[in-house]
Amino acid sequence: MKKMISVGIVLILATLAVSTPALAFEASADAYVAVYSKYLWRGFDLNDEDDNFVVQPGADISVGSFTVSWWGNISENTGEMNEVDLVIDYSTDLSDMVSVSIGNILYNVDTNDEDSNTTNEVYFGATLNTILEPTLTVYYDYDEFDTVYTTLGVGHSIDLNDKVSLSLGATASYLNDDENGFGTDESWFHNLELSAGVDYAVNENVSVGVAALYSEPLSDDAEDIAEIDNESTFGVSVSYAF
Repeated sequence: MKKMISVGIVLILATLAVSTPALAFEASADAYVAVYSKYLWRGFDLNDEDDNFVVQPGADISVGSFTVSWWGNISENTGEMNEVDLVIDYSTDLSDMVSVSIGNILYNVDTNDEDSNTTNEVYFGATLNTILEPTLTVYYDYDEFDTVYTTLGVGHSIDLNDKVSLSLGATASYLNDDENGFGTDESWFHNLELSAGVDYAVNENVSVGVAALYSEPLSDDAEDIAEIDNESTFGVSVSYAF
């Protein structure tokens, strides 16, 4: 079943590529590095115990509607990269009002065991191109954990001047568990995330930013089973667009 899903993702992305006019392809790329007070993901504090901060480099390459992304997390204590994620994404506008994205995330996490803990997640998202841009995204781990993570988020960006922009966002999530995940076969409202960031364009290619993220559990199950708590992180980043 898992192999069928993997093949299905490849076939869908290949079909989309063939159906997109080659002459419409435009290429772009960017690279960035961020330093955060902790590694916070879906409400989980994933910091190594002795880390005072983490370094998170990444890069994106876009050709037409396709984007391939690489992201890493480096432990401050060990200086080693303990996670690498690879993402392939296809995003397009279905109409003036609706945009969609489909893709796959490969997580490669070093758990200090002999083998890395690797899994895959497919996702589908739809955005209404209106005020606050509400976005519904469903992530399905079809590899190791068989869990479904659904998010509903809103966001808004404000240009304060020609060089400075402010971004605000809020996202609520719902988790469908499986015996391969937390082992409960239950579902619960998972976490609420509030984010804010300010970006400054140094020039056409280089920008710097500061960002903050706050997360809190939305149910007793999220606290008791997933064992998440109120968490926050903040950091700075530098990016270069090619």
